[in-house]
Amino acid sequence: MTAATSLIPGLDAIVKRGDPRRRGEIARAIAGLFFQDPTRLGPELIDLFDDLLIDLVPHAELASRIDLAERFSRLNNAPPHLVNQFARENEIMVAGPVLRRSPVLDDAALVEIARLKGQGHLLAMTERPVLPAVVTDVLVERGDRDVVRRAAGNAGAMFSPGSYSELIKRAAQDGVLTLKIGQRSDLSGEHLKELLNGTLDVIRRRLSSVVNPVRQVEIKRAMAAIEEAALPPGPRRDFSAAQRTVLTLHREGHLGESALLGFAKAHKYEESIASLSAMAGIRISILDRLIGGDRYDPILILGRVLNLGWPTVRALILLWYGPNRTPADADIEAARMNFTRLMPTTAERVVNFWRNRQTI
Repeated sequence: MTAATSLIPGLDAIVKRGDPRRRGEIARAIAGLFFQDPTRLGPELIDLFDDLLIDLVPHAELASRIDLAERFSRLNNAPPHLVNQFARENEIMVAGPVLRRSPVLDDAALVEIARLKGQGHLLAMTERPVLPAVVTDVLVERGDRDVVRRAAGNAGAMFSPGSYSELIKRAAQDGVLTLKIGQRSDLSGEHLKELLNGTLDVIRRRLSSVVNPVRQVEIKRAMAAIEEAALPPGPRRDFSAAQRTVLTLHREGHLGESALLGFAKAHKYEESIASLSAMAGIRISILDRLIGGDRYDPILILGRVLNLGWPTVRALILLWYGPNRTPADADIEAARMNFTRLMPTTAERVVNFWRNRQTI
């Protein structure tokens, strides 16, 4: 460092009294001295370079600032004030390199920049090898879709419980984000359940295919818990005899609307549910608890999908009411109108959801 130490005494005068048009050139020359052997520079010399460059670098042309930011971003002992100056530049091509990797930037500086700067600066931060929760809190709060996706995909990022919940809330409308969160090794069982609970079935299936085997088991367990919690409570019934009856009808080619109508009129609940299960392709346990709930809407939806006539749907509604309750004529008429107005495509989407929830 003989060259550097011999030049430094006169540099301060050049910075303060030199031609402003030459300051960019001077900045490059001083930086060149720093890069000759940065590992041998002591704290005092680093501070001196910092004091000189912080006034000169802003006068350098854009290409030079980009090059200097890139080179300083890779040094553990880069001049700290200069690095912070780079990180706060509006020009993301200058700020980006130090925001992505400079070890000199501390958490406080990152938080401040994340709160003040635009999405380009936030996106650059998401590439840092380590992102503490204090930084990701701001990234999740202020970041757009790309920022949040990139942060969730960073294995070195840590998230507070509040930020994790916010990520999962946003994932309900973002399949890519769902996949990134689902593959994180720090995802807790409760957060996994929360993630799956708000996820479209097609994304659930995709998620279960891309994660590791351990996470696949966790997904299946979480889905079972969600299914159990989502369905209305009801008594446990024995459908084994009814299933045998329906299977016989199916083999003989007699399972259809006529048989279903007969079961419903006879108030044979188990046979009616078993028939609907076979005809609609939905697991009996799911149908039992759906139709055993406090609304008869699932009957209307199944009737529309199976193209049942109103007499059969009406008989199923009366079965839902039970032998000890008699619905008012107005209630039956309201059910008929709702059944008539129900769009087949809407009903099909709901039934597909019921069908698919048993596949995970």
